[in-house]
Amino acid sequence: MQPTEQFPFIFSQERKYRVRRHLAFWGFWWLFQGVLYSVIGYTGKPIYSVRLLDSFAESAVYMIAHIALSFALMYFVIPRFLLKQKYWLTGMWVLICFLGAAAISTILSATIIPEIQQLIMKDDAFGQYLKKRATFQVHLSLMAGLRGAITIGGIAASIKLMKLWYVKEQRNLQLQKENAEAQLQLLKAQVHPHFLFNTLNNIYSHTQNTAPVASQLVMGLSDMLRFMLYECNHSQVPLSKELKMIRDYISLEQIRYDDHLDVHIDLPGNTDNLAIAPLLLLPLVENCFKHGTSHMIEQPWLSLHVTLEKDRMNVKLMNGKTNEVINNKYKGIGIVNVRKRLDLLYPGKHELTITDEEEVFIVNLWLQLEKLPLTKKETGSFKLAYHG
Repeated sequence: MQPTEQFPFIFSQERKYRVRRHLAFWGFWWLFQGVLYSVIGYTGKPIYSVRLLDSFAESAVYMIAHIALSFALMYFVIPRFLLKQKYWLTGMWVLICFLGAAAISTILSATIIPEIQQLIMKDDAFGQYLKKRATFQVHLSLMAGLRGAITIGGIAASIKLMKLWYVKEQRNLQLQKENAEAQLQLLKAQVHPHFLFNTLNNIYSHTQNTAPVASQLVMGLSDMLRFMLYECNHSQVPLSKELKMIRDYISLEQIRYDDHLDVHIDLPGNTDNLAIAPLLLLPLVENCFKHGTSHMIEQPWLSLHVTLEKDRMNVKLMNGKTNEVINNKYKGIGIVNVRKRLDLLYPGKHELTITDEEEVFIVNLWLQLEKLPLTKKETGSFKLAYHG
């Protein structure tokens, strides 16, 4: 179970939970500040109830600076600089945020706070004294504001970082579990590669002259199986090989349709050593044939368009379908697994949009990829013949 499902109040990004978290946190901070500063330096005058009321009012005002600082750290400094390992910029922005919060607190202590104390304690002389003290002893106000900023900023940033660390650890554990299950399923279904490819090689040799179409099918199947057995053991594979496997799969389907399938494929020629999680795109393409084109008696069609913008891959996949196809078929286990893998492997680095219209099914996916360091130049295609 994911942290967002197990502890939604703490980890869920839904608006209602986020609002509740912030209300609970700032409500506690307001009460804590109010009670703490009502007893610090208390001499018995005025009566404690008045002092407590004044302390709660001041705490509410100073929270303007505290909330601004905390939000700047949690939603600007940490995600944009610290998590991207830009430590010098992180330190610079943390200093700017702390000094900014201290400056805001100083302005509040020289303007609003004396008015509040004068109103609650009904002491004009004391209010004027506070204004003069805040005006002429700016350094003391700055130090007091900086002390409060460091306290609340440190608490807010610590909570944010602990949440991020916990979610990352849970995601890693989930990935390990998914990989273990996938390897177990592969072992259950795996045929010894030597036997498999030698058998396919023998079939290919016997059909090359007598049945060229069957020979072509065997060769395409051999390429796909080789990719699945030998390449997919890694967490990432070259994007060029993943796209070639997709093209081979579509080519096999075209032969099955006896060239009645209208296919438009546009794939990038240069993938610039980009890498992708293996077999991530195949379920999407397979879903088009399983639930779309296979149900069309006349003019089945499929369109696949893949483009690269630096390390960002954009995929647009469309296929025709008939009205008889039940819409929820497109929400089967293949699509669900793709969404889970994307959430686990590319958190915050992808967007999958599926549109199910009356006569067309559209998949739009963008994915931020990473480069795979290669020790040798990747070759373009597999060889059928197996050399054991």
